[in-house]
Amino acid sequence: MCGRYAATADPGDLVEEFEIDADVTGETTRSLLKSPQDPPPATPDHNMAPTKQAPVILTRAPKDEPTGPLRQLRLLTWGLVPSWAKETRVGLRMTNARAESVLEKSSFARAAAVRRCLVPAAGWYEWQVSPVATDAKGKPRKQPFFIHRGDGDLLTFAGLYEFWRDRTVADDDPAAWLVSFTIITTAADPGMDRIHDRQPLVLERGDHERWLDPDLTDPQAVAGMLRFQQPGRFAAYPISTAVNATRNNGPGLLQPLPQDELVGVVDPETGEIHGD
Repeated sequence: MCGRYAATADPGDLVEEFEIDADVTGETTRSLLKSPQDPPPATPDHNMAPTKQAPVILTRAPKDEPTGPLRQLRLLTWGLVPSWAKETRVGLRMTNARAESVLEKSSFARAAAVRRCLVPAAGWYEWQVSPVATDAKGKPRKQPFFIHRGDGDLLTFAGLYEFWRDRTVADDDPAAWLVSFTIITTAADPGMDRIHDRQPLVLERGDHERWLDPDLTDPQAVAGMLRFQQPGRFAAYPISTAVNATRNNGPGLLQPLPQDELVGVVDPETGEIHGD
């Protein structure tokens, strides 16, 4: 699964990095949060969590404009709400979609065919269940890790997005439409599976245009991209449990945990247990 990640890039950097045609992150869009997002949307967020608005890349023709599809950078709410949903809370259960079944599930199938997106990130967080150490309640201790590309490049998670219409709101109100997304997950790479058995589906740059192409609707072609695997791209290291609380944020969350503070932690590369 992927329940938290680091979205540390500024929109301007993403525009250049991913050859964006239209940066619309400045538009007013509907949010599900009751309090203002902190850090604000379209600013670096080292602890991106469900229901927050996050930068997402998609290719789509602008509304009411005669131009063709444009590669856009938008702010979307994390947690996909299907168009047919009666209320938005369902999005909390749809932050992830399994690559193996996404084309078969009614909640995701249509979006997988025509509404695919990319979610840029510096890396993601995952919690390893210790095989030897327990916490104060006697339960297996959970150690957070930060997982990133070994070459230092940005990650691009494969995602899907969807539109949900609030029929209680006027057409010209920005709150009339909620645009949300989900992150597709797949089986974890060898080594990374010592942290968790699932990981985001991370696409390479050569696959971006094809994944974003709204004219690519053939299920078999989409299924082929969903099966993409390339082990060896990722590195991981343990970090402080400060990341556990979504209120905590900032670059300090990415600092490696000192070796002498590890308790029952399995090294993802070697399988060795540290601090047992």
